[in-house]
Amino acid sequence: MFHKCCLIMFFCYVTTAGALSAQSSEPPKLLLSDLYIIQPNDVLSIFVWKEPNLSEKVTVRPDGRISFPLVQDMQAAGLNPGQLKNKIEESLREYIEVPNVTVIVEAIQSYKIYVTGKVGKPGAIMSEKPISVLQAISMAGGFLEFANQSETVIIRNTGEGTTLYKFNYPEVIKGRNFSQNMLLRSGDVVVVP
Repeated sequence: MFHKCCLIMFFCYVTTAGALSAQSSEPPKLLLSDLYIIQPNDVLSIFVWKEPNLSEKVTVRPDGRISFPLVQDMQAAGLNPGQLKNKIEESLREYIEVPNVTVIVEAIQSYKIYVTGKVGKPGAIMSEKPISVLQAISMAGGFLEFANQSETVIIRNTGEGTTLYKFNYPEVIKGRNFSQNMLLRSGDVVVVP
C-alpha cells in the first residue's frame, strides 16, 4: 500500500511539474531572421528543396533586386528572409507544384539604424545584429540636455508604408511600457525631439 501511495504521489508530482512548465510566462521569442531586413549588397543563399539547379548564392544589387532562375528580377531589399522566401515560392509555383524555399542571409553588408535630433552624436549606427531603442540612443551619445525624452519616435518603412512607434524614455526606465524598447530593424530612424 505504501508503495502505491508513493507511486501515485510521484505521478501527480511529475504531471503537475510538466503542466506548470508548459505555462511559462515568458513572451514568445522573436526570430532574428524576421527582424533582419535585407539590404543592398547582402549575400543570400537560396535553396529550393529537391531542385539543386535552382539553388544558388546571390548578391542583392544596389537597386535592391536579385536575379534568380525562373524568377528573373525580384525585389529583395526591404523584405525579411521569410517574406522573400514566400515571394520566391509564389513565383516558382508556375513551374514547381509545391516549391519549398529556404533563404539564408550569408553576409550582412549594411545593418544600419539612424538616430537624429537631440542626441550627442546623431547619425548612422552600424551593427552586426539588431539593437534596442535604448542601445541605439546610448550609442548615439545619449540625450542632450533639452531633449524631449518622452516624445521620441521610431520611423519604420515597410513594404506596406511607414509606421511610427512612440518611445517614452521616462516610462521605460520606470519599468512601465517596456515593450516600447523594441528591437530596431535595419533602416529604422529614431527621432529625439
